[in-house]
Amino acid sequence: MSAPTIAPSPALDGKVRGKKPRFQLTPYSLLVPATVVLLIIVGWPLIQLFVISFQEFGRPQVFGAPAPFVGFKNYLKVLTDPSFWNVMVRSILFCLVNVAVTMVGGTLVAILMTKLNKFFRVLMSTGLLLAWAMPALTATIVWGWIFDTSYGVVNYIFTHVFGLDYQGHSWLINPLSFFLVATIIVVWGAIPFVAFTVYAGLTQIPDEILEAAQLDGARGTQRFRLITLPYLRSIFLVVTILQVIWDLRVFTQIYALQGIGGIRDQTSTLGVYIYQTALSSGNFGMGGAIAVITVFFMMAISLYYVRQSLKEEQL
Repeated sequence: MSAPTIAPSPALDGKVRGKKPRFQLTPYSLLVPATVVLLIIVGWPLIQLFVISFQEFGRPQVFGAPAPFVGFKNYLKVLTDPSFWNVMVRSILFCLVNVAVTMVGGTLVAILMTKLNKFFRVLMSTGLLLAWAMPALTATIVWGWIFDTSYGVVNYIFTHVFGLDYQGHSWLINPLSFFLVATIIVVWGAIPFVAFTVYAGLTQIPDEILEAAQLDGARGTQRFRLITLPYLRSIFLVVTILQVIWDLRVFTQIYALQGIGGIRDQTSTLGVYIYQTALSSGNFGMGGAIAVITVFFMMAISLYYVRQSLKEEQL
């Protein structure tokens, strides 16, 4: 004999549903230590940067001279300087190329990892981890040797294997080939993160759905477009926006390549341009203004990322 079902009381059900959740202090108190550390490490330097951007702050001010307040003068100089806009456009184009190549290459590597057996998958994962763990400066120096004018492996292969006249060819003098080398270095270090992230998402797609699509006659590209992409849409969104933010603030690779043989005026990106304006030229006020503009640009991208993430959670 089954137990009788008891219908919930409408009055009680209405009270339970209409009751507001109690405010809990514990989750917010757990955020206090991390918030304090971020305010000290990130917040205070940003405030100082913001203040300096409204001052005439040069080398005398570094040694204690008073810094005159100049209002928006530094921002007007930056925004009316053609060099700044050249650097901005150059940085955005460099970022877009890097992001596109990184996302495509990382996704292909992730798909390849799903097809390999355990031994080769572990071997490839180890190689990706080594590339990811290598410091950017070390990687740039190694790649600089590979593309060296006199002793580089690339020039040797082009000259002695393919029969091309690349003996003594300089890859860093020309801005286009300079950014080609820089793109190789940046993408080489960024692909492991994309590959591991996308591979983790690929392992969560049910095999039954892919097998059913294959039995229905769907080709590999169709399965990827109609099944894999919808499943990994949130992952691709997050990884893409993170790559945009990281590639916009590339500094080490560009600065190190310029030291090896690049022309600074024709190859500087935002990070290097800020450094050259503030430290090399001693104009910390204009350097601060450029940095603040860059921060707001990054914040706009970050807000878009947060907004899209919230939309994904609501779906």
